[in-house]
Amino acid sequence: MAQVTVHFDKIEELVGKKLGTSDWLLVDQERVNKFAEATGDFQWIHVNPERAAKEFPAGGTIAHGYLTLSLLPGLMQDILAVQGVGHGINYGSNKVRFTNMVKVGSRVRAHQTLKNVESRKDGGKQMTYEVTVEVEGQDRPALIAETLGLMYPGTGTNSLSKE
Repeated sequence: MAQVTVHFDKIEELVGKKLGTSDWLLVDQERVNKFAEATGDFQWIHVNPERAAKEFPAGGTIAHGYLTLSLLPGLMQDILAVQGVGHGINYGSNKVRFTNMVKVGSRVRAHQTLKNVESRKDGGKQMTYEVTVEVEGQDRPALIAETLGLMYPGTGTNSLSKE
């Protein structure tokens, strides 16, 4: 269940506020291997635990940076639910920085802040979020991103929520 629930008509009231923190998510080798299958990125630092343990300075395999980025929608659904939504879509990113490795076997979680809301001529709203992905036990985050989402009015809850 999301930590913050707001109606589509009132989302502007949350601008500038930290919305919350997601639950922890384990990044295991199976998830990394499935991502490699989906993307065709089979670099050994991601998919060969034996070689990575011997040759890679991290001492084992690490998640793809883009895997970490792809976790954002699922992590963010733990934080914010917007009611009165017909549909919503991810609209992109203004800036993404991979600032630390996610070692396989680590847990990550997201911290989300709503930076801006813009009304659109088509009745939708464009939200700009700042999202930081923390790695458990690490001082430096794995990812800092400014992401964009579009939502349109309707009778449901935004498509990013589990509801």
